[in-house]
Order: sequence, then C-alpha cells, then structure tokens
Amino acid sequence: MSEQLEGRLKSLEMEFETGKKMLAELETRESELRATLLRISGAIQVLREFIPVADGQADPSVAEVETPVMSVVAN
Repeated sequence: MSEQLEGRLKSLEMEFETGKKMLAELETRESELRATLLRISGAIQVLREFIPVADGQADPSVAEVETPVMSVVAN
C-alpha cells in the first residue's frame, strides 16, 4: 500500500511540475501577445489619424481616436 501511495505521490509531483512549466510558458506568451497587440494598436491609431490628413479633412492634433484593441491590451 505504501508503495502505491509513494508512486501516486511521485506521479502527482511530476504532473504538478509539468503544469507549472506550462503555466510559465503561457504567461510568457501572453506577455508577448499583449506587447504585439499594443504595437498594432499604436499603428492603427497613427494610420487613422493620418487618413483624414491625407484626404485634407482634419488636423491630426485634434483627432481623438480610440482603438478597440486598447481595451483588450489594458486588461
């Protein structure tokens, strides 16, 4: 009985360590993805501000544009 418990304990410890490693990898991927979304969001905002200027319609200094991605990145 003791051997079964020790075997199960080892199995659970290995599974736990594997889970911790997977979680760390996912957290790294999440951080990288948030940085990518932030860069894309900035590019979207810049392009939205330049489109009216290119068409001669607006002054970019007064254009207020909210990028939908920013709400995702902020969370």
